[in-house]
Amino acid sequence: MALTLEDRLAITELIALHGHLVDEGELDRAAEVFTPDVEYDLTDFGQGTLTGRAQLTDAAFALGAANPVAHHVTNVVVEELPDGRVRARSKGLGIKADGSCGSVTYVDTVVRVGAGWRIARRRMEARRVPLNGQTPGTSAPL
Repeated sequence: MALTLEDRLAITELIALHGHLVDEGELDRAAEVFTPDVEYDLTDFGQGTLTGRAQLTDAAFALGAANPVAHHVTNVVVEELPDGRVRARSKGLGIKADGSCGSVTYVDTVVRVGAGWRIARRRMEARRVPLNGQTPGTSAPL
């Protein structure tokens, strides 16, 4: 079944909702964004993979004041997979209390639950070098 425009909008808003809830400290609303058994892969940040919404909440509280004060998401690309799941890629910017910021790529697996959508798996990829480290002659031209 092809994704409708309404599905694409709902998935994009789901991804945006995460930042609003975290920034407002509304971690008790994680069920609006994630499946109960969500896998949240922070391997690129040396933290392994968290499983389940409770681990996500515990990790956020453990990070405390080191959490970003603002999460911004942009450049959402939604791709339907053959099995009915969706892969959504987006860019995230996190602003810290001291004004510093970092960039990530979110790679989400989104599943339909009832009449809505939830993130079942999220991998965060750190963006640390321009062009993902590519140098001349190592990739095809745009």
